[in-house]
Amino acid sequence: MIVMDGFSYRTAIVLLLISTLFLSSCSVIPQGEDADSTANVLSQVQSGTQGIDVDFVNDYPPYTMYDVSDFVMLLEVENKGAYDVGATECYLQVTGFDPNIIMGVDYVQSCGPVDGKNVYNLDGGWNQVEYSSSSISLPYGTLEYSPSLNLVWCYDYQTWANPSICVDPLFYQITSEQKACTPQDVSMGGGQGGPVSVSYLGVDMIGDTAVFEISVHNGGGGRVLSPYADISNCGESNLDYDDLDRVSYSVEMTGGSLVSCTPSDGILRLSNDVGKIVCTFNIIGTTAYETPLIITLDYKYMDSTQKSVQVIATP
Repeated sequence: MIVMDGFSYRTAIVLLLISTLFLSSCSVIPQGEDADSTANVLSQVQSGTQGIDVDFVNDYPPYTMYDVSDFVMLLEVENKGAYDVGATECYLQVTGFDPNIIMGVDYVQSCGPVDGKNVYNLDGGWNQVEYSSSSISLPYGTLEYSPSLNLVWCYDYQTWANPSICVDPLFYQITSEQKACTPQDVSMGGGQGGPVSVSYLGVDMIGDTAVFEISVHNGGGGRVLSPYADISNCGESNLDYDDLDRVSYSVEMTGGSLVSCTPSDGILRLSNDVGKIVCTFNIIGTTAYETPLIITLDYKYMDSTQKSVQVIATP
């Protein structure tokens, strides 16, 4: 048996209390002290209609420069959505200038990896990309050159939507007082953390069959590309009809078996940035209940911005 004197005993108790407080402080729920606040944070993560956003850093390049100056362009890349983008899933391309005047620029660069929003970081990830040239050569007799730099970025993205819906296999056979819920449409404005999102969900019961009409909307301000499009050179590549306005989708739910979805090939064609998916499920059970409908949208996305610069011949 180990015997401690009074001082050692008191010291051990103090150390035990400190360690207990330290360990308890390490088990805090991220971004929330309780379930309600954590749910609020998760709601913020799964909202919004933005994905990858790119902008010029102020004065890089400056609006006016001499032809003996180095050309340096810095770009801020922000992921304002909820999907993590890898290094091979995001590309930048700058065009609009004569490569015989501003020479040696690496036209295409990766803009990833850049993480999306999560409970630890509601602002999303951030990255910086640099384009540079130390060789600007104005043609003889040219006093100034004013190109408009066109910056195009393309990236892979995915949007998840999981609205809670009520299904009732005996919709017309039981009184409303006997039901836990009543099937009704769901409005889903505000996005789900991506430029393409579900805007509305229509719910209809026909016997033990549920019919869901899923409205999809491009609210990001850019162009939707097929998930199978080649984006490694999207600023100059020839995108054909099948590469534009295409979204791959899947729809799942527990407690029900999928009968069919339309479009049947799993590819939704958007027209004027909107489209509709219709899915039918056989519902298992004899009582009304609420369950999430899990909708996954896969696509690629293209966006752009411009900046004018002026190169002045050195006197």
